[in-house]
Amino acid sequence: MKLSKVKEILSTLNNVEFQLENGKFVPEHFHVTEIGIITKRFIDCGGNIRNEKVINFQLWDANDYEHRLKPAKLLNIISLCENKLDIEDSEIEVEYQSETIGKYDLDFNGNNFVLKNKQTACLANEACGIPEGKQNLKLSDLNNACCSPDSGCC
Repeated sequence: MKLSKVKEILSTLNNVEFQLENGKFVPEHFHVTEIGIITKRFIDCGGNIRNEKVINFQLWDANDYEHRLKPAKLLNIISLCENKLDIEDSEIEVEYQSETIGKYDLDFNGNNFVLKNKQTACLANEACGIPEGKQNLKLSDLNNACCSPDSGCC
């Protein structure tokens, strides 16, 4: 989700709530401890140079039960970051502590922001020879396998 969409949604909410994909909620007394730009320049396994840029929100369970972050306050923090850091309308990545610091994509389910699990992936499948999707096999090809029901190997 891009920053512009987050701002649009925040302007319609009474409370800011984040939920993990498994249904568990980030405690309502969380703090946004950082908003920034993360730039990653790397070479994938196919030798391609790549650049990624995301806006990072870091959430922290502060055990501060007296404060709740309201949408207007988060919009003010975002505005400050846009002005001071020249933040563009980019995708949001959220950092949140579970067993270790997790990185999540951001979505909205109509009521809450949802921290979507991120997955690693090969970015150069064609260079690595990794087949895309499920491979289809012919049953007739399997009959020539080294192990057959009457071979005694099973």
